[in-house]
Amino acid sequence: MRYIPNTPQDQKRLLDAVGAPSVEALFESIPEELRLRGKIGLPDALAENQVRKEMERLTGRNRPTTDYVSFLGAGAYHHYVPAALNHLLQRAEFLTAYTPYQPERSQGTLQAIFEYQTMMSMLSGLDIANASMYDGASASAEACLMSLRLRPDRRRILAAQSVDPEYREIMHTYTGHIGVEIIEVPFEEKTGLLSKKELEANLDESVAAVVIQSPNFFGAIEDVQAVADAAHGAGALLVAAVAEPLSLALLKPPGEQGADIVVGEAQAFGLGLQFGGPYLGFMTARDEFKRQMPGRIAGETVDKDGRRGFVLTLVTREPHIRRARATSNICTDETHCALAASIYLSLMGRRGLRRMAEHNARKAHLFAEALTDIPGVERSFSAPFFNEFTVRLPQPSREVLTDLRELGIVGGYPLVRTYPGREHEIIVCVTEMNRRRDLVTAAEAFRDVLR
Repeated sequence: MRYIPNTPQDQKRLLDAVGAPSVEALFESIPEELRLRGKIGLPDALAENQVRKEMERLTGRNRPTTDYVSFLGAGAYHHYVPAALNHLLQRAEFLTAYTPYQPERSQGTLQAIFEYQTMMSMLSGLDIANASMYDGASASAEACLMSLRLRPDRRRILAAQSVDPEYREIMHTYTGHIGVEIIEVPFEEKTGLLSKKELEANLDESVAAVVIQSPNFFGAIEDVQAVADAAHGAGALLVAAVAEPLSLALLKPPGEQGADIVVGEAQAFGLGLQFGGPYLGFMTARDEFKRQMPGRIAGETVDKDGRRGFVLTLVTREPHIRRARATSNICTDETHCALAASIYLSLMGRRGLRRMAEHNARKAHLFAEALTDIPGVERSFSAPFFNEFTVRLPQPSREVLTDLRELGIVGGYPLVRTYPGREHEIIVCVTEMNRRRDLVTAAEAFRDVLR
C-alpha cells in the first residue's frame, strides 16, 4: 500500500471534508480489542550499510542448486534458463506494472500474452488459455470453482490423493466455506495411479469435477483418457493438473485425452528456482467454457485498415465487471513470468522442447535403473514415469538424505513429509542439469550411504 504523508493541516482539511472530528473517529467501528495500541515488534532502524550486511547474512543461509547435485523436484524443477531469456526479459518496455487496458499503448505486452496463450493451448491440447495465474496450486483451485460454475447443481469435487498435496490444500482453502465438499480419492499401492475402483465408487450426479495430476506427485503417468471417460459418464468435468509442463512436449496432451480444463505450474519454462516464487500458474480450457474462465484473455484482431493488432478480448475479473458476476477475485496475474515462459518456449522451439523432454526422460530412467540396482532399493510404483520417480529405501529416508547432503547431494523429496507412514520413500527428479557423471557419482553415494 502506498504511504502518503499528510501534514496536520492536510489531515484537518480531509477530516472536515468527511465530517469526522478526528482520525480516531474514522476507526471507531473496529472493536477495541482488535486495535494495536503498542509498538509493532520491529527492530530499530539501521544504516544502509548495516541493512546490506544483514541482508547478505540472510542470503548466505540459502543453499542454491549450484552448491549441490540436486535431484529435488516435487513441484519445483531445476532446468537451464538460456542467457538470452533474462536479457530480453529485462528490457525496459516490459518492466512495468502497467496493466494493458489500452491496446493503442500496449501492443507489445498484449502480443506477448497472446503468444503465451497460444503456446500453452498447443501444449495442453485445448482451445483457449488465460493470461496466467499465481501458481499451479491456485490455478487448480480456480479450476474447481470454474467447474462448479459450469455444473451449478453439483457441490462435490473428487481429487486424487496423487495430486500435489499443496495443490489439494489450496483447493480445500478455496472451497472450505462455500458449501462444497472435496473428496480425496486414494491411489493404487501397486501402480501409484488413481484407483479406478475408488473413483467409480464416489462418482455420481453430485460431482462437478474430477481432479487428477499427470505425471502425478509420485511421477506416475495417469491414464487420463480412462479417468475422463469415467468423469464424463457421470456428467462431471475432468480437470488435469500438470506440475512439470516439460512433460507436455513428450506425452499426449491432456486435452486430446478428454480433459476439459488443464491447469498447472509453468515455472519449468524459464523461471528457474527462486526460493519460493514468483511462480506461474496456467489454465487452458475448451472454447465453450471461456466465459467461466477466471482472469483475462488477449486476442488477435485487425484494425479498420486491416492491420494486425491485439486486444484484451475477455476479462471476467472483479475490477472490470459487477462483483456478483465476476468469475474470480484474482486481480493480479503473472504476466512478466508468462513473458519469460513465452521467450523460453520461443527459444526452444517445438523440436528443441521435445529433445529436451526426451533428454530428461532418458536420464531419469537411467538413474532409476542405477538406484534399483542397489540391494534393498526398489521403485515404489510400477506405472510409467517421465523425469520423476519414487523409490523405497531400506533405511529411513530422512537419515539417508541427511547423509547424502553431507556429500553434496540433495537426494530427493522425503515422501513422509506429506504422506505420513511412508518413511522409507523419496521422490527423485532428474533433469538436463544432472550430468551423466553426476548420476554415476550420486548412485555410488546412495550405495555407500545405504551399506
